[in-house]
Amino acid sequence: MRPFHLAITGDFLNEQGTSAYGDLGFGAMESCPFIDIHYIMEHAPRANDPSYWDNLYSMEVKAEHLKGMDGLIVLRPYIRAHAYAGAENLTVIGRSGAGYDKIDVPACTANDVLLFNLPNTLNHSTASTALMFILALTKNLMAQDRVTRAGRWDLQAEVLGTEIERKTLGIIGLGASGRELARIIAPFNMRILAYSPHAEPEQAAALGVELTSLETLMRKSDVVSIHASLTPDKYHMIKAEHLAMMKPKAFFVNVARGALVDQAALVKALQERKIAGAGLDVFEVEPLPADDPLTKLDNVLLTPHWAPATSDIWTAGGLLMAQCMLDAAQGKIPPNVINKSVLDSAKFQAKLARFVENQAVQL
Repeated sequence: MRPFHLAITGDFLNEQGTSAYGDLGFGAMESCPFIDIHYIMEHAPRANDPSYWDNLYSMEVKAEHLKGMDGLIVLRPYIRAHAYAGAENLTVIGRSGAGYDKIDVPACTANDVLLFNLPNTLNHSTASTALMFILALTKNLMAQDRVTRAGRWDLQAEVLGTEIERKTLGIIGLGASGRELARIIAPFNMRILAYSPHAEPEQAAALGVELTSLETLMRKSDVVSIHASLTPDKYHMIKAEHLAMMKPKAFFVNVARGALVDQAALVKALQERKIAGAGLDVFEVEPLPADDPLTKLDNVLLTPHWAPATSDIWTAGGLLMAQCMLDAAQGKIPPNVINKSVLDSAKFQAKLARFVENQAVQL
């Protein structure tokens, strides 16, 4: 039996050092006789330390965290090139989620480390979060809630919402969550446009989606929802000029990544009522500062990059992650490899082969 030393970033934990999110689904790893789990406590919250939450999305994995480790599960921290110094044994990194824009992928490959993610776990919950925003915005839920709390039933006529039936939805990024939004919104009988340069026309047509240009989508949509992945070429892909194309009564939803949008331009469009409103789960700076202009607007719904992360999703994702790490700890290639070229590396294959003997262990 060959021990597999696994580090897990401590942002899965609470101040007491236990799971912050209920059942993480890690049971199969925790009971495995050849997997030795170590949480990186530098990433865990500490009692009476509010600065932790200010730095939640700027933490990083350091070289000392990976020394002697064979595997790593990462939630929020960055993994930059310098983290691999002295991490000769590191074989696999599992990203607990779909996005991996905070991980230096070329550095993974250069150091013969396989990177995998969980691309499908959040598909439905991300799409249903977008649908939540779409319905809340179009029904004018925020204003109706304020009027009701104030006892101002005389203002009913001033807080009318609208229907999405027979309106136009524009989806930017027809990947997994974008396609899932198209699927679950189908009963609302919307016209669906999509801007997604790499989408397959046949797949789009099967979903009843019309592929079009970004400019056409912005001009014709009553709701725009972003589902694109963040890559360097997509930084601020939605600029002031694109927001200016939108209808004055249109709504904007982002459940992907904040940096896909010029947030200052979006704030200006919302302040000036050039568009009707927005629902945002992601921001350019996270956590969103309490004094950010977005927090002062009454035509915006905000959630803390967390709305898709339900208790059901935590457990399902953890179960999948545990199985992937069990694969690696037995010398097998886990699914959903990001840097596939590393599979041709003799050094990587040699590191992985150390754990083949664990396949003989009865689990």
